[in-house]
Amino acid sequence: MENVPVGKVSVEINSRYGRIKDKFMGSYGKKPDYYARASGRVNLIGEHIDYCGYSVLPMAIEQDVVIAVSSNDSGRLQMFDINDLSINKEKPVWHNYFLCGLKGLLEHCKVTSPKGLQCVVDGTIPKSAGLSSSSALVCCAALVTMHANGQALSKKELSDMCAHCERFIGTEGGGMDQAISFMANKGTAKLIEFNPLKSTDVELPEDVVFVISNCCVELNKAATSHFNIRVVECRLASQIIAKTKGLKWRDFKRFADVQKALGLTLDEAVTVVKEILHPEPYTKEEVCGILEVTADELAQTSLSANTLDVKTFKLHDRATHVFSEANRVLQFKRTCDLKPADASVVLGNLMNDSHTSCRDLYQCSCNDLDRLVDICCQSGALGSRLTGAGWGGCAVSMVPANQVDSFIKSVTEKYYGKDDRLKEKVTKNLFATQPGGGAAIYVE
Repeated sequence: MENVPVGKVSVEINSRYGRIKDKFMGSYGKKPDYYARASGRVNLIGEHIDYCGYSVLPMAIEQDVVIAVSSNDSGRLQMFDINDLSINKEKPVWHNYFLCGLKGLLEHCKVTSPKGLQCVVDGTIPKSAGLSSSSALVCCAALVTMHANGQALSKKELSDMCAHCERFIGTEGGGMDQAISFMANKGTAKLIEFNPLKSTDVELPEDVVFVISNCCVELNKAATSHFNIRVVECRLASQIIAKTKGLKWRDFKRFADVQKALGLTLDEAVTVVKEILHPEPYTKEEVCGILEVTADELAQTSLSANTLDVKTFKLHDRATHVFSEANRVLQFKRTCDLKPADASVVLGNLMNDSHTSCRDLYQCSCNDLDRLVDICCQSGALGSRLTGAGWGGCAVSMVPANQVDSFIKSVTEKYYGKDDRLKEKVTKNLFATQPGGGAAIYVE
């Protein structure tokens, strides 16, 4: 299996790495031993379906996290004791994501005498924007810890491990962010499949550019229950479908597994949702009655710690979104492969349909983000949709390559120019991006 590459970097030529080195030397009085890098990502299509077992289609972006590192035998991390890795799920701050990667790697590799680390962290990914700044930090920290402690894991093993260890902070994601961070190839997007983890290059049309725009509404998904409520709603819907169809429902937690067990196509799965689940929200009592369990048993089989007090669940709409979104991912990949003359138009329509589903069925958008997506479409985007967990953050728009400048000018005027608070943020929050490369170690 492929390992993370080790490359060379010239701090004289690369001014950013030069600044990081200067900061490191100013802090510790010596040069760093090496640098680790992990990129952010933009999910082009396939929102909130990775944790349901379905493929997604992200690409790494040029914005990233870089950590300069020096290791020693002190057994200590600057400001933190490596042997006391407590992580506060209630008030997650940036260094807790570093601790997730650190703790996860040490436990996974059974490192009993970890090296001490001196680090300087630098990031260019907008925070809480749906571009995976937190997961990039987790991945980069795991990479730092692996290298410092003389371990060697494949990209796949690192991806799986990082997806698991992010749960230390209370987020039940599906593994997309970590997979693309390690497995990305510069110049292409990736179809990421799960169980087993697999990545396939996807060549995007040459006549379009993807532009990211941040609505500047921040949501820390680890500090709220929004994200995990959706995970639980999908779990409950899959279990009710399984039970109604005569399966051993306790064996199922993901839609993909139920679909496979029933031998359904994705279109057939949408029909089954309409037959079994009613559009109105389900109460917890109703769910318990259908599954024939007590509230305490439901908490053990299906709920998570921060969803125990949720009273109602929208199962029909969540299930409809997941099955239809999974289908859109496959259509997107197929269109990229076949390259029809109207490929860009087809892909744009799929992106627009994805946003409508996220907004109306999964309810993971917000008013400012919806307004931004509308402005992007009015400004010439062939397709535009929220990307990332949602409830704020970014839209990704597919724009004809010869219209990028006019698109950015229009969005700047119509969205950012209307608010003095946003005007000064526009350069960091509205940018075209190219598919970036995967995580790596660099030495001078």
